[in-house]
Amino acid sequence: MMDSQFILSGATVVTANADWEIFFDGAVVVNHDTIVAIGTSSDISEKYKDIPTIDYSGKIIIPGLINAHTHVPMSLLRGLADDKRLDVWLLGYMMPVEREFVTEDFVRTGTLLACAEMIRSGITCFADMYYFEEYVAQTTSDVGMRALCSQSVLKFPTPDAASFEDGLDRARSFIERWKDHPLILPSVGPHAPYTSTSEMLQACAKLALEYDVPVHIHIAETEKEVIDSRNDRKMPVVPWVKKQNLFEAKVLAAHCVHLDIGEISTLHHHDVGVAHCPTSNLKLASGIAPIAEMIDIGLNVGIGTDGPASNNDLDMFEETRLAAILAKGATGDPTVVPAKKAFAMATIMGAAALHMDDITGSLEVGKRADLVVLDLEVLHNTPNFNRDDDSIYSQIVYVGKSSDVCDVMVNGKWLMQDKILTTVDENKIAHDAAEYARNIDIFLQEREQSVLSKLVAIGGMERQESFEIQAKARINNMDDIITVLNKEPFVINKHVHYRQYDTYFLFDAQNDEYQLRIREDEKLDVENVSESVRYRLTLLGPAKEKEFANSVLLSRSRYWAPSQHTLRFYKEYFIPTNEYSVEKDRLRWHISYKGVGFYINIDNVHSPELGVFVEIKSRTWSLTDAQDKSLLIGEMLFEFGISNDDLVAEDYLQFAK
Repeated sequence: MMDSQFILSGATVVTANADWEIFFDGAVVVNHDTIVAIGTSSDISEKYKDIPTIDYSGKIIIPGLINAHTHVPMSLLRGLADDKRLDVWLLGYMMPVEREFVTEDFVRTGTLLACAEMIRSGITCFADMYYFEEYVAQTTSDVGMRALCSQSVLKFPTPDAASFEDGLDRARSFIERWKDHPLILPSVGPHAPYTSTSEMLQACAKLALEYDVPVHIHIAETEKEVIDSRNDRKMPVVPWVKKQNLFEAKVLAAHCVHLDIGEISTLHHHDVGVAHCPTSNLKLASGIAPIAEMIDIGLNVGIGTDGPASNNDLDMFEETRLAAILAKGATGDPTVVPAKKAFAMATIMGAAALHMDDITGSLEVGKRADLVVLDLEVLHNTPNFNRDDDSIYSQIVYVGKSSDVCDVMVNGKWLMQDKILTTVDENKIAHDAAEYARNIDIFLQEREQSVLSKLVAIGGMERQESFEIQAKARINNMDDIITVLNKEPFVINKHVHYRQYDTYFLFDAQNDEYQLRIREDEKLDVENVSESVRYRLTLLGPAKEKEFANSVLLSRSRYWAPSQHTLRFYKEYFIPTNEYSVEKDRLRWHISYKGVGFYINIDNVHSPELGVFVEIKSRTWSLTDAQDKSLLIGEMLFEFGISNDDLVAEDYLQFAK
């Protein structure tokens, strides 16, 4: 058992304190969980006699690194769906897998795996946001690391909450249980503005203010998020978030890639901390955050790895080096974000971004003993130049690697000594993680074999079949049809005008029974000006179930859902074998004919140039009902003056092919 008071002596001590002191033959005195003295080895040995001393001659002692933003349980999803855009990666793969697998045990196992990796990377404190966050907190505390743990709150159901209200209640109880813990700072984590409502953000801010804890949120990560905010809310992301009073609380904002100088100034005015995640932002092609402007204006900018599923590691040495180099490349100025500033971002600035710089982030008397010992007397760090005191920051940032970390202490306790972890069983973690990977692979392999399964996985799909009785005919004069529609026995209930853009996805032989249609319906007013647009997905089954007289068909569309994503998203997610487009103007009437409801469509198909068609449709639920309606459709065709020669059995897709 280690003594409660001891000295770490002989190392170069890099303090990151307000004066940026460096002691080249320095010593640190630790008493229980706190640093009680720092100075030269000679001064410390003179003042503190008969205290156990550990000789770290030739080593460097630095403050523990601060990982300012991550999702540690996602270490179990590392490498799951790489080289995809953020929306496809997140909505098409991460969230469906999380809905299937994320439990308390998943969170514990993923957190253990991540903690082991972070300790080896010299990380002593991290900011996390995930589900079942109390299990992240408990596991982190058991390991002995320090963390800002944020319970996620989203506007849709999550693995640990059926609703926003449930998520907020879970966040409240989590904060109440963990507030004032020596290692864990609990917080509330509304995921992002685009996954939140005004009510949600206001409630999260109120909760954070009530308990004086931070809010952890993603802000302006992608250009699409910014464009959507301007289109939907008529203002950029940061002003809208400010309007919800979120910045009245302590805020840690992750990413902040697409901000203008006014938004940066707003964040600074409200003392918002920023977590810069360069690897994740580059890997997902989200962009490069303007951190040079942020730092110039005085923002506390920390460095985060983001989750291991999007990085794909938790290596803060790699991340810190990239943060410095990327800023130079983005600005064309090699002097921005020098090594010393990057080191500050990984330590004291990161702690300030987390609103935890009163206890960690630098080696100072009164702060917690969170420190890392580096062995930089290795080949890749040879030779060294010492004429400039600041050269040690270049040595650490530009040359240092996580493999140089030999010892790690948090709160006065060793978590790694001589590169051996003291609080984590690495072999067991690796075994458990491999078992999760096998099960996730099986789940995705089965899902990828079915278009329907992939459609259901991204949410919103109605699991019910819709049968239609329909007939279609080519016509020369739509006015004749319209004239008939305005006479008895036709009764017009509703009339609308659409401009429709249909994209059809066809698949390989394994899924050839399915066709996926993505439809954009643009509703036009009497002057052909757009009033509104709606989007819908329809998974079409076999084109024909039964044929009646006069080419009247009984067909079915199996499933439908609102189309919530871009066409590009669906193309990259479903990877169709073939793709076809149909564009048309549609005049649509909902009518009653002899007391039975039908839809009449007059379609002018522009692309491909097919001409004008009339469709008669009605939903049905039985063969008897379908038979009765087929007879009525035959009567309407006669009323319209349509002969059998005008009837067509093909749909527009077959013409387009």
